[in-house]
Amino acid sequence: MIRPLSRTALVLDILGAVLLFVVLTPMSVVFYGPVTGGPEVHGLALAGLIVAGVLMIGGVAIGRLAPGIALAAAWAGAVLQMLSGFGPVPIDLAILLVLYATAAWGSRAVLWWGFGSTLLGGLIAAAYMVLVNGVSFVASTGWEQLSAGVLLLIVSILALGFAWVSGLLWRVVLRARRTRAAQLQAESLAAEEQERVRIARDMHDIVAHSLAVVIAQADGARYVAAAEPEMATEALTTIAQTARGALSDVRLLLTQLRHRQGDGPQPTLADLETLFAQVRQAGIEPRITVDPMPPGEPPGAIQLAVYRILQEALTNAIRHGDGSVDVRLSWLPERVDIEIGNRIGVVASSPSSGHGLIGMRERAQLVGGSLHAGLEGELFLVRASLPIGGNS
Repeated sequence: MIRPLSRTALVLDILGAVLLFVVLTPMSVVFYGPVTGGPEVHGLALAGLIVAGVLMIGGVAIGRLAPGIALAAAWAGAVLQMLSGFGPVPIDLAILLVLYATAAWGSRAVLWWGFGSTLLGGLIAAAYMVLVNGVSFVASTGWEQLSAGVLLLIVSILALGFAWVSGLLWRVVLRARRTRAAQLQAESLAAEEQERVRIARDMHDIVAHSLAVVIAQADGARYVAAAEPEMATEALTTIAQTARGALSDVRLLLTQLRHRQGDGPQPTLADLETLFAQVRQAGIEPRITVDPMPPGEPPGAIQLAVYRILQEALTNAIRHGDGSVDVRLSWLPERVDIEIGNRIGVVASSPSSGHGLIGMRERAQLVGGSLHAGLEGELFLVRASLPIGGNS
């Protein structure tokens, strides 16, 4: 029944209610006070009106904090006002504000209690003014009096209903704001998740490839260290160069992660020769075929996807292959087709699953393409098709 409300909002509501009471109560007493009866009757009526005003204004003060309690207080004040013999007075403005609060901030039950109060309150107010308060109409027949009474009922319901409907409209506005805020938060979380996935994918591509080269070189150096020390020295040089390159790439990724953006330099087709050189240093001789050649400068996103797919596929060939790998690039006007095939080693297992293959598929999907990988006979083949769209 009690909603969470900041202390500042509650203080402002109370101050506003007090101001209403100070302004409207004297007006109600002076201009609408009873003109008949003795001082005792007069005093009781005024006391009843003041207490009724306190109840209704109290409902205004807690309208946002507890709309249900505010509605009950307004009803109590209205009943006490009628028992004191008063018809509509300026302080009844508090009833409209309470009805507004039930529609704007009340629970679903309080919302509909406010709607019912609008209808029942309008009926009671009209009946009270006609039957008890002595509202008279210039009418010669009972039918005309009935028509006038119905008109008074409609006016009462419209007055109360206007306040309730206004609160309902504000309720809709608040709900739309909350929905929009939730949508923006969900979009922000989705963007952050996509960024984390991108960073993880790049990290895997860089670290996995570099470590595969380092491991291959280290194994080779260990075997030839005694017989051919100069080859061991060359292998160690390759290890150092590969490790430095990987460290530089990791630092770049961490910088992008820190600044929440990926505006750093990314690999392009011009870096493929360096990639192939690293593979050769790891003991794998890739047979490369490019036919047809690129018709122009492919988009940067396509170049990055081609590089990363080749990098991961060649890393798998180093890990699981028998020392040979075939690479074919076909740069067609509307797409580029990639095919990497290598024989699986006797001891090694097929890289049929894992983060690498998932990352390659994501790379292809990000640019609107597709990628399939799997065993075909003795070969493990990776085939990708990436749409170029238009040359940039």
